[in-house]
Amino acid sequence: MKEKEQRQSFAHTGASVDDHTDDQRLDQLQRATFQYFLKESNPENGLVADNTRRGAPASITAVGLALAAYPVGVERSYLTRQEAIQRTLVTLRFFAESPHNATPDAVGYRGFYYHFLDMKTGARVWESELSTIDTTFLLAGALAAATYFDGDAADERTIRELAEALYQRADWSWMQDSDGLVCHGWRPEKGFIPYRWEGYSEALLLYVLALASPTHPLSPESYQTWLATYAWKEIYGHEFVYAGPLFIHQLSHVWIDFRGLQDAFMHAKGIDYFENSRRATYVQQAYAIRNPLNFKGYGAHIWGVTASAGPGPATHYVEGVERHFHGYLARGAPYGPDDGTISPWGAIASLPFAPELVLPLIHALDEQYPAVTSKYGFKCSFNPTFVAENGDSDDFGWISEGYYGLDQGPIVLMIENYRSGLFWQLMRSCPYLRTGLQRAGFTGGWLQAR
Repeated sequence: MKEKEQRQSFAHTGASVDDHTDDQRLDQLQRATFQYFLKESNPENGLVADNTRRGAPASITAVGLALAAYPVGVERSYLTRQEAIQRTLVTLRFFAESPHNATPDAVGYRGFYYHFLDMKTGARVWESELSTIDTTFLLAGALAAATYFDGDAADERTIRELAEALYQRADWSWMQDSDGLVCHGWRPEKGFIPYRWEGYSEALLLYVLALASPTHPLSPESYQTWLATYAWKEIYGHEFVYAGPLFIHQLSHVWIDFRGLQDAFMHAKGIDYFENSRRATYVQQAYAIRNPLNFKGYGAHIWGVTASAGPGPATHYVEGVERHFHGYLARGAPYGPDDGTISPWGAIASLPFAPELVLPLIHALDEQYPAVTSKYGFKCSFNPTFVAENGDSDDFGWISEGYYGLDQGPIVLMIENYRSGLFWQLMRSCPYLRTGLQRAGFTGGWLQAR
């Protein structure tokens, strides 16, 4: 079937916005996006491809997002409960039973796992690192599965046992340096990599899970050490904890409903992380409206600068202006880097924070950029400014050829959190999330509710 024939009904059809309700659009987008985890995975080991390029390895973050998405898929009838149980068991058994030692060809070591693995064999590829943040998302997915599959059947008990064992194996104290900060990762060839988690980031979830560990937790003061590295800024009239890429304001929120929850930093500022993400979303839209670098397409209903694939590396003159285009990059607003690449997933994952901004964006993408939609929903990114070196281009400029698992998961899960709150409600029952939040000093919100 040709790609244009595979487009889902939420793509451009010539109909007006009023012809479909927002809930219908979201249902169709969520269903199409979820298919990535069904079709871009290996049923023999549960590994999920990092992206749809031929020969792409698995990403352990994509695996974690798949484990988290399966309960949503069951509740939305995208797959049966038994199918989800089977997929989850295969995945957890792979990580529990695969080689786990300090050798370069192992799958993991000291409870952490290599960022990229061979889709068939599960072996480490690209000399990737034992990644603290990617392991966090993998373990968070495992804990989501353990929380959801709470029945007495043997398979569901096994899911809980495996998830518990994987979570408890992670040696967070080993990844903590003498200053109290957590390292990004480790390689057997060179040891710890020279980067630490400093400044507000997606590591918020990392700290919550690491503080709660019953076996190898971070030291109690580590979270306060991290908070001391935050940057509070005022941009376009919005005050918030700054981070440029939009995904930073979203990924921890996939699992945790931060409404009303405050740590020491947020208590002093009088807001919570949910409100912080709402403000970051408004800053992204304001940046697109101002469009200081004069990129094509940017505006009130087309925005979203985050981590994504891009048309580069390349340098082209576009309408007399020298433009430098990048490949995969964590783009940010308003201080960059930015090369005109727009990421639909980055905007859509802000749906719970600012639906009044995101729903019109979905409508605008459907109407103005139908080529951005294909079999798994919206492609990861596009760049209307980019013109090929030979001058050939269509009205849409450059459009990514495929999808990334990192993009697909937040779309599925944040749509669900917006529509029903189902996944947030599920994770409130995870004892480790509650413990980690409390050890980090969070109070209020659902932590205080009966």
